[in-house]
Amino acid sequence: MNNNYFSVVGRNSISGSITPQGNKNEALPLLGAVCMVDGEVILENVPSILDVIMLMNVLKTIGMEIQNLGEGVYSFKKGEKLKPELPSNLSTQLRGAVTLAGPLLAVTGRVFLPKPGGDKIGRRRLDTHLLALQSLGVEIEVFPDGYSMSTDRLIGRDILLDEASVTATENAVMAACFAKGTTIIRHAASEPHVQGLCRFLNLAGAKISGIGSNILTIEGVESLGSKDEPIRFRIGSDYLEVGSFISLAAVTGGELLIKDVNLEDIRMIRMVYSKLGIEVRPVEDGILVPKDQKMEIIPDYHGATPHIDDSPWPGFPADMTSVALVTATQCKGTVLIHEKMFESRLFFVDNIIAMGAQIILCDPHRAVVIGSTRLYGTKVASPDIRAGMAMIIAALCAEGVSEIHNINQIDRGFQEIDTRLKSIGADIQRIKD
Repeated sequence: MNNNYFSVVGRNSISGSITPQGNKNEALPLLGAVCMVDGEVILENVPSILDVIMLMNVLKTIGMEIQNLGEGVYSFKKGEKLKPELPSNLSTQLRGAVTLAGPLLAVTGRVFLPKPGGDKIGRRRLDTHLLALQSLGVEIEVFPDGYSMSTDRLIGRDILLDEASVTATENAVMAACFAKGTTIIRHAASEPHVQGLCRFLNLAGAKISGIGSNILTIEGVESLGSKDEPIRFRIGSDYLEVGSFISLAAVTGGELLIKDVNLEDIRMIRMVYSKLGIEVRPVEDGILVPKDQKMEIIPDYHGATPHIDDSPWPGFPADMTSVALVTATQCKGTVLIHEKMFESRLFFVDNIIAMGAQIILCDPHRAVVIGSTRLYGTKVASPDIRAGMAMIIAALCAEGVSEIHNINQIDRGFQEIDTRLKSIGADIQRIKD
């Protein structure tokens, strides 16, 4: 792993326009879904990030043919036979590899899934995946280094997920597409990237209904795709990156036009930001974040301290809590950030406190932010993708120079973030150490 870092000079207003990358969390399961399709698949708006690149390398090792057709556009074709063993040296580096379980079980009837990697934000259980796949007729053996799964025939079932897990829903949906009969998935996740996966599968010939709800019905089919016509699909814009850009503009006092935005995807993000005194205006070609925002936390009725809580869709995304916390440090008033999903995500606040923020970490899941406070540049290290972006935002509104290390974590989820932020006025340099 390289020792490169970002050098960031703060207190420069952001201005101009920027377009979000393709949705990382949609791209990863789609890279699993292409393994199920006969004929060619062309995906557009594929983000050029480390997690996607690593998962493409995994696909190549199991027999997929991949060709770059242009910026963000890739062609995928199945080789003669897909291998059901995932390379442990690649798979253990990213959690996205787990979404290959459902497709490979559907196509080959077996898979060995190494223990997945990913962000160190707390326990990320696989039980929901395993229980759902077992319900569809998959036999699972657990080994110290991973999971061996096999099935003679996937059978449609009425499944109740024990939690609304995004990736477990995606795995179950993909496996159910080739199951005999009808599968009903209850307590399903319904995030935009789950909806995008389902729309792609239906475009390829799947029969999925209930898209966008927490009950999905899948009628099994014999095959997907056609060898005559390629299936072309565009990945949606990354609404989490949109939320990060809104924060960045607000805390630096700049005016920013964010293009290619699905307003429905950011509805709850806008609602939460309005609690922090941040206005977002829909415009013809996207959204506008006006300059010189009010930046004042609106208390609940009777003056109670407001909460920002993450919850399943359409609630506030867990992946936005780090950015929301940093944003709140620049808003006048007090707010409680409650991260319900991951018990280690908020541990990055020590870095923000070191920059001058007034934050009380009540327990692993809750932090009280008292603003507004001036932040000062210092040396920090990114523990995960989302905390890394939050640190960039903190550094860009801080006085002085900050160094952000472990930027490999940021590159996993954000495409050329330093180059793109420079284009809207950020003073950020990638230093090769």
